Amino acid sequence: QVQLVESGGGLVQAGGSLRLSCAASGIMFSISAVGWYRQAPGKQRELVATISSGGTTNYASSVKGRFTISRDNAKTTGYLQMNSLQPEDTAVYYCNVKMALTNYWGQGTQVTVSS
Repeated sequence: QVQLVESGGGLVQAGGSLRLSCAASGIMFSISAVGWYRQAPGKQRELVATISSGGTTNYASSVKGRFTISRDNAKTTGYLQMNSLQPEDTAVYYCNVKMALTNYWGQGTQVTVSS
């Protein structure tokens, strides 16, 4: 059974930083792509960043240069380092792991940035 457990969300002031973690189990993590998505109230879920099994990264333009996605295959964990956070980054952040055309989702972690 695949499980994704997210952690690291919270309340931070504008300009601050947070690091989200996504611990995966029950999946061949090293050959999976990892992504982070977010959903703000009243808005659709949107892509934040992805990292392929080979380490290729992709970012939404709104976070490029501020957020960094990474992975540790030995720990079967994905990370999202978020710097220079702004109020518009406030959302529930979801971890996504994709393997063999199947998507798995975490439960989400709330990130709130105060101005």
